[in-house]
Amino acid sequence: MKKAVLFTLVALVIALSSCGNKESNLSGAGATFPAPFYNIVFKEYAKIGSNVSYGAIGSGGGIRSLKDQTVDFGATDVYLSDSELAEMGKEIVHIPTALGAVVLSYNLKGVKDMKLTSEIISDIYRGKITNWNDSKIKELNPDLNLPDKSITPVYRSDGSGTTSVFSEYMSKVNEAWKQEIGEGKSLKFPVGIAAKGNPGVAGIIAQTDGAIGYIGSEYALALNMSSALIQNSVGNFIAADTKSISAAADVDMPNDTRVVITNSQNPEAYPISTFTWIIAYKEQNYNARSEVQAKALVGLLNYIISEEGQAIATKTHYAPLPATVVEKTKANIEAMTYNGNKIETYQLSTAKNTQH
Repeated sequence: MKKAVLFTLVALVIALSSCGNKESNLSGAGATFPAPFYNIVFKEYAKIGSNVSYGAIGSGGGIRSLKDQTVDFGATDVYLSDSELAEMGKEIVHIPTALGAVVLSYNLKGVKDMKLTSEIISDIYRGKITNWNDSKIKELNPDLNLPDKSITPVYRSDGSGTTSVFSEYMSKVNEAWKQEIGEGKSLKFPVGIAAKGNPGVAGIIAQTDGAIGYIGSEYALALNMSSALIQNSVGNFIAADTKSISAAADVDMPNDTRVVITNSQNPEAYPISTFTWIIAYKEQNYNARSEVQAKALVGLLNYIISEEGQAIATKTHYAPLPATVVEKTKANIEAMTYNGNKIETYQLSTAKNTQH
């Protein structure tokens, strides 16, 4: 009871300190992959903290926006490389916010639980397999009634962390893909249709009979789209869900949280899983930013990784952060500074403030 009262009082203090203060408003931009989670968790944070606006423009756009210092934070599904970090000008912190997966969703009426291997996926996106009743797909799925229908591959047109995660996995497990398509946020695909953002790819798949495309698992789950079971590193065919995505996160997390978890050796893991990160400057006194803005950002980051924030991740079809990752993430948030000094952090609650 005392704990609940304390949380409520702390939440009210935060709310009162930010009410009517436009200086504490925050803005971010980046990945479409975590947007369904961010849209809700930011609204909940606004009830006890600051208003947050978010532009889901793709991971590449989010990184550029932070580099240009036009937003308070960026969002990306792929961590910044050493060379990208050097280009940012100042030290960057990576804050993992949840786990998700890239799935291969398809539009084939009456076809459920189709199995796919990396070889077949590669052949489809390289234009080597063009029909759903191809012998390779039929051999792998003898119990499915696969139609004599053309395959329409769909891919991202924008700079995308989803593309980066998907292509990193494919380059890791398929030599033909590595040589002909490669990996990165923006790629040149030899066949198929391009669409902007996860919502754009999901929309094309839903509207196109015979289409297949790679999208964030949360979009497929929310829209009830069919997705393939993908063969993992030990040969098991795995569907993407909270359990199989979490299994992929059973790794030794480095202190800076920059880690790849695709193609996990865990036999229960979905092979195209990933963390998604918010990125921010470690030193917050830049570009005429105020200490109020810095405190608001730290408050937001603490809220996202709190029990309340991670519960929202689960409700929006993401996997929550493991406890060990939360601890390392807390340390990264606590390392953020303003004028070289530690930024005050708050314990947050979902308690709703009254009008003021």
